[in-house]
Amino acid sequence: MVGQLILRGFIIGIVAGLLAFGWAKTFGEPAVNIAIHFESAQDEAKAAAAVAAGKPAPPEDPVIFSRTVQSGIGLLTGMVAAGAGLGCLFAVLFAFANGRMGNLASGPTSVLLAFYGLISVYLVPALKYPPNPPSVGEPATIKYRTGLYFLMMAISIASTLGALRLRRSLVPRYGTWNGSLLALGAYLVVIAAFFVILPGINEVPATFPAVTLWNFRLASLGIQTVLWGSIGIIFGYVGAQVMASHPQSR
Repeated sequence: MVGQLILRGFIIGIVAGLLAFGWAKTFGEPAVNIAIHFESAQDEAKAAAAVAAGKPAPPEDPVIFSRTVQSGIGLLTGMVAAGAGLGCLFAVLFAFANGRMGNLASGPTSVLLAFYGLISVYLVPALKYPPNPPSVGEPATIKYRTGLYFLMMAISIASTLGALRLRRSLVPRYGTWNGSLLALGAYLVVIAAFFVILPGINEVPATFPAVTLWNFRLASLGIQTVLWGSIGIIFGYVGAQVMASHPQSR
C-alpha cells in the first residue's frame, strides 16, 4: 500500500510542480528580472568607478546558463523535481499520519498535513529569514545564511511535531479546544524564543526597490502554497481511494 501511495505521490508532485512553475513564471520572474537588472547596474557602476580611479575593472562572472534557459527549462525542471520529491515525501507522511489525527477521514487528513507542512517547512522559517531575489545578500555570507535558514527550518519542524504530540496528551485532560490552545501557545513560545535567539540578517541594499522585494517574497509564498496546497488537495482524493482499497491497513 505504501508503494502505491508513493507512486501516486510522485505523479501528483509532478502535477503540483507544473502548477508551481506556472505561478513562478507569471508572478515570480518579473521581480527576478528587475533584480537582475539592478545587479547589472550595480556591477557597471563599480566597474566605471574602478576605471575612473585608474584601476582595472573587475572581471565579469562567467554566464553558464542564459537567462532564457534559467527562466524556461531550468525553472520548469527545478519546479517539477521539487514537486516530485515533495510528493513522495508527502505520501510517506500521509501513510504514517492517516488514522492518527483523530477521527479525520483521508481527505481532511491530507489537507491538514499539507497545511502543517506549509507552515512548518516554509512559512515560519521564511518569517525569520525571508527569501531574497538576486543581488540581495553578500556572496561571502551565503553559507552562513543558508545554515541559519535550515536550522530555523529544523527547529520549526521539531516544534510542530512536539506541539502535536503535546496536544494529544493535553486533550484527554483539558478537552479538544483547551488542549489545542495550550499546545498552540507552547509552540508559539518556542518559536518566538528562537526568533529572538537566532541572529537576524539584513543585507538588502538601501537602494533596492521595496516593491520588487515585496513582490518576490509574495511570489515565493505563492509557489510554496501552490505546491503544498495542490499536493494536499489532490492526494486527499487519491489517498482516500487507495485506503478504501486496503481497508485492513487503516
